[in-house]
Amino acid sequence: MIKTENLCKTFRTEEVETSALSNVNLEIKKGEFVAIMGPSGCGKSTLLNIIGLLDNPSQGNFRFIENEVSHYSEKQRTKLRKENIGFVFQSFNLIDELSVYENVELPLIYQKVPAVERKLKVNEVLKRVQIENRSKHFPQQLSGGQQQRVAFARAVVANPNLILADEPTGNLDSANGNEVMNLLSQLNDEGTTIVMVTHSSSDAERASRIIQLFDGQIVSENNKSKIAAPANAVSFL
Repeated sequence: MIKTENLCKTFRTEEVETSALSNVNLEIKKGEFVAIMGPSGCGKSTLLNIIGLLDNPSQGNFRFIENEVSHYSEKQRTKLRKENIGFVFQSFNLIDELSVYENVELPLIYQKVPAVERKLKVNEVLKRVQIENRSKHFPQQLSGGQQQRVAFARAVVANPNLILADEPTGNLDSANGNEVMNLLSQLNDEGTTIVMVTHSSSDAERASRIIQLFDGQIVSENNKSKIAAPANAVSFL
């Protein structure tokens, strides 16, 4: 699904040049659950932005689902992103002026899905994450855990091939964080590819592979069997 070769990203101003990524060689297969770890400022979010087609690399090659996208225009990246990727952010990134239902519906509107089909899909995914009774509420009326469920619903409503999660439990207490990780694991069990940036070792242990970044480079990879969710875990799917 994802392959990078000697991927580099440099940010330049008039006075300073900063190397965020340097010669990153990475391959992620369909159906994998990959955690990316490393200290703050090591390039994790930059790498996630490039994988998510939010930015282009400065150098190197990047293939996404058999497309060489290193030098795609913003219009080309947007089209591919809308068709294939769902995003989950630490800060939820819900739109305060829209209801829960309207926030989740947005990706389907962008894809020009007919209204009748949109309604079916939104109601189905709200039920799956057990937030349907809050469909008319607004984000500020929800707890952090509820907002993150809405963010997950929005990310998966269009059945993306890839979920990118940037510190998905960072603003949650341990109980809600565990529920979010259960949801990610279940999505992965259903075949969705997941790439997650995290500072949490316990969250990373849910992944099948852990990649360590340092100073913009991959310094280690740990392939392992994914650890199952606790037997008493709450299931949203």
